[in-house]
Amino acid sequence: MEITNITKVSYFILQGFPSSPVVCDTIFVVLLLIYFVTLAGNFLMIIIIWTDYRLHSPMYFFLRNLSLLETFGISAIIPQLLFVLRGNKLVSLGGCYTQCYIYFVISSSCFLLLSAMSVDRYLAICSPLRYPTIMTHNLCVTLVGICVMIPFILHSCMLDILVKLPLCGYIIDHFFCDSTAILKLVCVDITFFILSGIISSIFILVIPLIIIVISYIFIVYKIVMIPSIKGRQKTFSTCVSHLTMVSIVFGSAIFIQIRPSKSYSIETDKIINLVSTDLAPLLNPFIYTLRNQRVKDSISDAIKSIKLFV
Repeated sequence: MEITNITKVSYFILQGFPSSPVVCDTIFVVLLLIYFVTLAGNFLMIIIIWTDYRLHSPMYFFLRNLSLLETFGISAIIPQLLFVLRGNKLVSLGGCYTQCYIYFVISSSCFLLLSAMSVDRYLAICSPLRYPTIMTHNLCVTLVGICVMIPFILHSCMLDILVKLPLCGYIIDHFFCDSTAILKLVCVDITFFILSGIISSIFILVIPLIIIVISYIFIVYKIVMIPSIKGRQKTFSTCVSHLTMVSIVFGSAIFIQIRPSKSYSIETDKIINLVSTDLAPLLNPFIYTLRNQRVKDSISDAIKSIKLFV
């Protein structure tokens, strides 16, 4: 097939949110506040889990790494968006592809890590006697490494395909370098890339979700078999925070994937993507703090220790 109108692209222009200066300034302030709150909350979780020996267990080890990933993930998007809102919409070709790559590696790693956390909950509830011997520190480190390496390999292959596609334009109608927005600028047939993306989604989204569902089927069955209501409530309470995060992360990802593309305007599309990008990293520390007594006790003890020194 003959390729026409190929443009030699050395940079992209991110359109962002085309609104009045007042609206852009308002969005800038709100996003800056969200970004700092997210960083503070996740760094607090990381430090508390790292320093408090009571939280040195597999569940909190996974949580610490989840907070770390979400900190990197939101840092790959928000700073660039803040520049765009201030009028600096230019991004280099390499910078754009790098942002796209980091975003998808981090978000995919979070999907896999949440599935690993569901297996951890399954073992803790369904096999409590064997749990300490199975979920060793070495196994936890290995699982986290796998959760990062699989997206790293898959998205490296996807990036290698993406950067070789010829472009017919340089204006990206989005607030960050999303692969979907970049593909709209491609001059050739992208069927192979789309098929590769579907295969990647099976490993990144579908299989982890199946693992989570199966884990919780066994967990629910085990909880139902507990004779006392108080025992059932206490056991289920250890899963509430994780289930909440799974609902937010997987729910938003699935909604973006399966919704009809023509049902929303481009601007509504951007808002949906912005909310899904920022919501999980922002809420994660609050969900695990408000629903977890051990974390609340650790934060309370840390505050008391600081007051003693002050």
